Amino acid sequence: MTGNITFTMIKPSAFEAGYTGKILAMIEEGGYKIKAIRKIWLSKTMAGHFYEMHVGKPFYEELTTFMSSGPIVAAILEKENAVESFRKFIGATDPAKAEKGTIRNLYGKNLGENAVHGSDSDESAEREASFFFSFTERV
Repeated sequence: MTGNITFTMIKPSAFEAGYTGKILAMIEEGGYKIKAIRKIWLSKTMAGHFYEMHVGKPFYEELTTFMSSGPIVAAILEKENAVESFRKFIGATDPAKAEKGTIRNLYGKNLGENAVHGSDSDESAEREASFFFSFTERV
């Protein structure tokens, strides 16, 4: 069974470049309802906790350093089959390989700085949403 929420983050480089409004507008125009949203600057420790499943992988240190390098915008999105549809909507992880017109194609710099995060499963969406938002912020 597929869920109706997903989680996204506008990453520090996209925030710094001033793309937040454009990205949020694309998301809403794509039929996603923003259920919760916040701007936050992750500490290195917070980024480490969020990406704990990647501890020991070669990219972990670079990832947590990047994600704590500036503000991000975290959001819970709602739409039928949210995780799968949003991953298609944002494009491939590597902006150079992302379909034309997708968020990552338009606003991503490279594989690491690809503008936005999108949950990879319903379970991840729940875990990620709960990391940033309390129950009362999600209703």
